[in-house]
Amino acid sequence: MTLHHVSVGDGVPVLALHGWTPDHRLMTGCLEPIFTQHTGYRRLYPDLPGMGQSPAGDIDSSDGIMAAVRAFVDEQIGDEPFLLIGESYGGYLARGLVAERPRQVLGLGLICPVGTLWHKDRVLPEHAVLRTEPGVLESLTEGEDFTDLAVVQSAAALAAYRSDVAPGLAIADTAALERIQKNWALTTAPESGPPYDGPSLIVCGRQDAVTGYEDLWGLLPHYPRATYAVLDVAGHNLQIEQPALFGALVSEWLQRVPTGGRQLV
Repeated sequence: MTLHHVSVGDGVPVLALHGWTPDHRLMTGCLEPIFTQHTGYRRLYPDLPGMGQSPAGDIDSSDGIMAAVRAFVDEQIGDEPFLLIGESYGGYLARGLVAERPRQVLGLGLICPVGTLWHKDRVLPEHAVLRTEPGVLESLTEGEDFTDLAVVQSAAALAAYRSDVAPGLAIADTAALERIQKNWALTTAPESGPPYDGPSLIVCGRQDAVTGYEDLWGLLPHYPRATYAVLDVAGHNLQIEQPALFGALVSEWLQRVPTGGRQLV
């Protein structure tokens, strides 16, 4: 299966995997403003099967999605070392991929990642709204679900939600996703192998009521080079609610990742 994708820039490959239901715009929206400040990277943003413009075909499991991601890496990156970033469910896949290719992945970045797979088993905070700007709620159109997850109800967060999140949600193949979710667990658990010693970043929202932050603490022994950050006033859309701090953490992570002697800034 060939995944629809967007490629930006030249240099060291960076593979960015979005979360469950949205599409690649979830990642381009938050990462491209950061990478405009850092030269020498080729960013690859695929749509996962059943999401965006990538058809699900007969895929009926996370193993099937992982196989499609694995084929995408072979096609677009080959055996070249690359950086890997995953958000939410994409973080679950990224953990599985780095377990398969620890020597090829230069560094791992996880944004509000799925730690405990099944929602019923997660330790989660209550959803809370901590910032609201006048007029934002009144500007919502009928059926917009911005408030379902928003911890920051600002004009800027709403604009980012409308450009980065909502378009993917609107075109997802819900029937295929329901089928796949029945076999959601990867056959090989992500942390079943040796610890990954590459520079890593795990960034979570203190008010993330979807994946939480407490469960991710348990992953740290497996990632001895990880920065683990829990941001206050941030939910599952942390990247659009705390963009400045998010950008600073990603930039610092990029500085820690080895690039084979290439001069990157």
